[in-house]
Amino acid sequence: MLAPQRQQAILELVRQNGGVRVIELVRAFGVSDITIRRDLETLAGRGLLAKVHGGATAIGATNEPGFAVKFVRQEQEKRAIARHAAALVRPGTAVALSAGTTTWALAHCLAVVPALTVVTNSVRIADVFRRSGRPDQTVVLTGGVRTPSDALVGPVAVASIRRLNVDLLFLGVHGMTIRAGFTTPNMMEAETDRALVEAANRLIVPADHTKWGTVGISTIAQLGEADIVISDARLPPPARDTLAEHVGELVIVETAAPGT
Repeated sequence: MLAPQRQQAILELVRQNGGVRVIELVRAFGVSDITIRRDLETLAGRGLLAKVHGGATAIGATNEPGFAVKFVRQEQEKRAIARHAAALVRPGTAVALSAGTTTWALAHCLAVVPALTVVTNSVRIADVFRRSGRPDQTVVLTGGVRTPSDALVGPVAVASIRRLNVDLLFLGVHGMTIRAGFTTPNMMEAETDRALVEAANRLIVPADHTKWGTVGISTIAQLGEADIVISDARLPPPARDTLAEHVGELVIVETAAPGT
């Protein structure tokens, strides 16, 4: 395959999937890492895609909707999941919350818990704790480059997280499947989230039923790495069976009917 043909094929993959990883392109096209990176540089130079660490994403089409759009989806389920997740946190605990709408809902529940140390890569989540006004809570904001979902990502965030240890991590995810595990559409966000996973003693994934069967381009962790997954009653029985088999514990919460 000539370079222009390969680059066109790469561009089609980016448009279809929202992004690509270098290692996957090397396998797909049977060429060297250097060749793929040169192809990505060429396409980025023509303004056809955006280079990121480990691969590339589509320009303005990363399949990652903004925060406000995502929160109104399954809002009741997210609030119910957040309430249950908050009950797992004891005063004086060191917890990490990754960026996301469900973890943002959880932050509102945790804002009243005394003596927490909170590590987050979300400006929105940090602001929830700041506005709570509790002088006995400590909030560590990682810093980094902001994504459409208001996550702070990149080398600054990763370096900050790798110096920390926390008791619990509440990890927001874009999707989860048995093959890909817990995923995100943003490769830089995945790298930051993986650092959070490594820093935590226990991994808890609060994820509503729509996350099952959805696959982002980059894997954060495999299903078996989660100590607890908290989802809602609309999670299909086959998904429940699969999760119960692979994660430490699956918790299903009921959602109040509208008007109750």
